Amino acid sequence: MTSRDGYQWTKDGGLTQGVPSIGVIQPPTHLESTSSDNFDVIVVGAGYAGLTAARDASVAGLKVLLLEGRDRIGGRSWSSNINGYPFEMGGTWVTWGQPHVWREISRYGMRNKVEISQEYSHGVNTFSLASATGKRVMSHDEEDQIIESGLKKFVNIDGEYGRKAMPFPHDEFANPKCKEYDSLSAADRLKQIEHKLSPDEYTAVCGFVLLCSCGDLENTSFYEFLHWWALCNYSYEYCVEYLMKYKFQTGQSSFAINFFQEALSTGNLSYVFNSRVSHIRDNGKVTVVTAEKTFGASRVISAVPLNVLNDISFEPALPHGKRAAASIGHVNKCSKVHAECTDRELRSWSGIDYPNNKLMYAFGDGTTPSGNTHIVAFGASHNHLDPEKDIGKTIEAIQTLVPMNLERVVFHNWSNDEFAKGAWFFSPPKMVTNYLQDMRASHGNVLFASADWAVGWRSFIDGAIEEGTRAASTVVQALRSNTAAASHGAARL
Repeated sequence: MTSRDGYQWTKDGGLTQGVPSIGVIQPPTHLESTSSDNFDVIVVGAGYAGLTAARDASVAGLKVLLLEGRDRIGGRSWSSNINGYPFEMGGTWVTWGQPHVWREISRYGMRNKVEISQEYSHGVNTFSLASATGKRVMSHDEEDQIIESGLKKFVNIDGEYGRKAMPFPHDEFANPKCKEYDSLSAADRLKQIEHKLSPDEYTAVCGFVLLCSCGDLENTSFYEFLHWWALCNYSYEYCVEYLMKYKFQTGQSSFAINFFQEALSTGNLSYVFNSRVSHIRDNGKVTVVTAEKTFGASRVISAVPLNVLNDISFEPALPHGKRAAASIGHVNKCSKVHAECTDRELRSWSGIDYPNNKLMYAFGDGTTPSGNTHIVAFGASHNHLDPEKDIGKTIEAIQTLVPMNLERVVFHNWSNDEFAKGAWFFSPPKMVTNYLQDMRASHGNVLFASADWAVGWRSFIDGAIEEGTRAASTVVQALRSNTAAASHGAARL
């Protein structure tokens, strides 16, 4: 089945919209009852947070309705299935160092479905570093030395490489003093240490930090990068291990479909895809309005991303803090582009091209069934690329990274995605310390679950599962308490 999301270009077919994915749900509507008012909980959004919430609530015996504006599950993490090969369109990498993800991988028996993303055992086995002053080609050992040295200077705000500033990354405010670092942008921090960085280190740090934020240096929060660094054991080695090394052989959609199928198997899940939510009203009972129909429930879990939260009208209006955070939004305007080429030796290539190239960071990310090399490349908002608007510029950017015999280009433009308006969460300065608790707070009978305000692996699939678990647990406990109280009252009568 083909989703309307995503694009692919081939030599013969040119640019076409929509790519095949096992995450597309058919039939798009499955309502267990003709009634629209008898649900315990409505979950809005079928990304990992929404899928986790819907599954946990269904397994707990609640009547659940899942509403999704897309034709597929996965939200900002989904994979295509082109000629039997998964190109990851959004969130990709997983690790046993992320506890919620690994719990679910174990639950669904997928431990043996994880593979190494980057392979440097054959081919050119080189790293390209290009900047305004020229281009160098070096070994991956030299790459690691330059990036590690630069990043350690970047994060060494406390003389202990961030360990003292943020000793508990899953309880990041345990040291209240760490909040002061959220006033710094990445550009501010680079100004503090630029005299300590070699030209190569400066370029490498800019490339790596912007790979994480996909914003620009001025709007990228130093604090948020420090949080990622702390989660990765204060180590560049573990940044590689946790952020970009392991992925599913069969793609993210092969993981996400398990959540959906388990929920469906309970008989408690109804769903409607291709259904845009416009209003959520809470008058004791919650009403969710779509273009086609209005639904009612005792609780609603909104699992939509921060950048589109204000596109839904809430009654009563959302509190100021939540609205302010959504109005500011996160900074990630990633262009994630996949290239399939016949140059097998590029399987072991990686490179940074900053600041001039619209695709600034790329590496070999797999081998297709035909033996071609798969390269994944990332662009950021500082030099934004809209691939579908000018595929010629996109191909030029790929070829500038490294010359190749290009066969296929696959991408999803998250910046122009109406249900995301950006890729994974990365905050501007002051957002997390000013608004994290506002973003996480419930609003009457409406709960909010998203990786964008997780306390652990915020912005990651792990954070989405963490948030979906939290929301479902809260709803299940509340509704069970209400049922117990009602039964107790009836018994007294």
